[in-house]
Amino acid sequence: MSVAVILPTYCEAENIESLIQEIEELKLDLRIIVIDDSSPDGTAETVKKLQKKYDNIHLISRPEKLGLGTAITTGFQFILQLRKSPDYIITMDADYSHNPRDIPRLVNSAEKGLDLVIGSRYTRGGKVIGSRLRRRLISRLANVIAAITVGARLHDCTSGFRCYSKHYVKDVLPSLHTQTYEIQIETIRQARLNRFDVKEIPITFVDRKRGKSKLTVVESQAFLTYIFKASLGKFFIGEWNYEKRTTN
Repeated sequence: MSVAVILPTYCEAENIESLIQEIEELKLDLRIIVIDDSSPDGTAETVKKLQKKYDNIHLISRPEKLGLGTAITTGFQFILQLRKSPDYIITMDADYSHNPRDIPRLVNSAEKGLDLVIGSRYTRGGKVIGSRLRRRLISRLANVIAAITVGARLHDCTSGFRCYSKHYVKDVLPSLHTQTYEIQIETIRQARLNRFDVKEIPITFVDRKRGKSKLTVVESQAFLTYIFKASLGKFFIGEWNYEKRTTN
């Protein structure tokens, strides 16, 4: 069982070295793919130093900030082109919002025959630490709207901490076109349309231990636009009949 971890980065020099070292300590058969959008703080340079120590790190440097959605699809494309592509693909934030020690839990759940496992803040047992009440309320409301829009019985549609099966990525990649944070909704929608098995497991989300939030107004607008179009029916195609295994 092999695993790839996709780490989209922009100005994560404070975090990236210790995060990668913690992932390496998991002793998994893994590859780490860092997709850096020309961070001015030296993130890429730190990764290059780590490449001298670890031979399983790949760095993809992009010319400018191109969005989370394109970073994830770029990572998917790179992984599928490897001579021996990993069985499972993890996506996670590089700012310590997600605990790397939860990676084995996501992979273990996926090994039970699931195509998409979501690390959920809002399912039973999940937690959020450090976030202001107003932000939590907005996040919960956005997730309720997103779940209704795509017909998914999920609590945390916007979580970026996930494990995808290689089979899912191969089938769905040609249909992924969003550029920013709405990729999280689009991937669930594609799972629904293609009847892939999805499950949430609880995680503890820490609201940015270090650094500053990089969610821009443009990215927020793109996310809301995607939800709005879906709610109008452009992407909505009826109810998704989840089995008990897709809920908690």
